[in-house]
Amino acid sequence: MLDNLKTIIDVNELQTSFYTSKGEVKAVDGVSFDVPSGKTLGIVGESGSGKSITSLSIMRLIESPGKVKGGSITFNGEDLLAKSEAEMRHIRGNQISMIFQEPMTSLNPVFTIGDQIAESYMIHEKLSKKEALKKALGMLELVGIPSPKDRLKAYPYELSGGMRQRAMIAIALACNPELLIADEPTTALDVTIQAQILRLINRLQDELGMSMILITHDLGVVAETCDYVAVMYAGKIVEYADVHTLFKAPKHPYTVGLLKSLPRHDIDQDELDVIKGMVPRPDELPEGCRFAPRCPFATKLCEEKLPSLENIDDKNQVRCWIHTDEWDGPEVNVRDDYGTAQSQKS
Repeated sequence: MLDNLKTIIDVNELQTSFYTSKGEVKAVDGVSFDVPSGKTLGIVGESGSGKSITSLSIMRLIESPGKVKGGSITFNGEDLLAKSEAEMRHIRGNQISMIFQEPMTSLNPVFTIGDQIAESYMIHEKLSKKEALKKALGMLELVGIPSPKDRLKAYPYELSGGMRQRAMIAIALACNPELLIADEPTTALDVTIQAQILRLINRLQDELGMSMILITHDLGVVAETCDYVAVMYAGKIVEYADVHTLFKAPKHPYTVGLLKSLPRHDIDQDELDVIKGMVPRPDELPEGCRFAPRCPFATKLCEEKLPSLENIDDKNQVRCWIHTDEWDGPEVNVRDDYGTAQSQKS
C-alpha cells in the first residue's frame, strides 16, 4: 500500500488460469494491489495483459474452463474467495458493482431500462416494484439521461451508445456500492461522449464517496481520473505508483513505451512511437522477464530470470532488473534512453 489510508480491497498474489486441451494457461499470475477508501486505481496495459480477467476474478465471475486458483481478495476485511455463491450474489451490485465494456451486450434486450435498474432495488433492498421504479427514475436523473420518465420505459436498442452507458452506470450505482469496477467504460463511445461519461463517473464518485478500479488501455483517461496506477503486462503487474509519480518519473520500460506512444500536442510529431512486437500469448510466455522480447534494454539476465515486484522508493514499485543490484547491463535512464535504445535494437 502506497499511502496510510484505509484499504477497502486488498488483492494478494491473485492467480487465475484457464485449463485447455493444451494445458494450463495463466491469465493472471500473482497480481497484488490494494485500493484505499474513496480513491481510484487505474489498471492499464495492452489487450491481453490480464486486466479484465483480474476484474472478473474480483467479482467471482470467471467461468469454466477458467478458475481462480490462488491468492486472496480481501474486501472490508473478508476474503471474497471464501464466500459461497449465494453470499457473492448479495455482494455483487450491492457492495461491489461493475460497469462492463459493451453496454449493448450487458443490458438485457427484452427488459426495459427501468426494470433493469429496479431489479437491484428489489433484490438487495426488498422494495416493491413501484418503489423500485421510483428510485430507478431518480438514478436516471442522477446520471443525466434526458427525458428520464420516457427512458424508464425504453428498451436498450432505443437508446444511443452514450445513453446506454449512462444506463449501465445507473444500474451499477443503484445500491450505492462501496467499490465500483469500471472495465473500459468509454471504449465504444466517441471522444465527446467519453469526456461526458468520465466527468459523470468522477462527479458521482465524489458525491457517493465510493472507491473505484478503472480498467483501461488509455493513459489519458488514467491521468484525468485515477489516484494510483497498476501497469499490467502478460498477467503480471510491472509497475505500481501514484498517478503523478507514474507520469513524471516512470521506471519500467513498458510504462515508458506506453507513455511515448501517446500523441503530444506540445511538440511536432511526424509519427507516433510504438512498442515493437506483441504481448505474448498466455500459453507461450517467455522464461524470464515477460517484456524482454520487446524491451530495448534487455540483457541475458532479463531473458533467463523473471524479476520480482520491488519497492524502489516510497511511491513506486517496479518489476525490472534495471532497478536492482543484479542488473548486468550498462547504466540506464529508462525514460531518457528509451528511444535511442529502441532504435539501436531495431
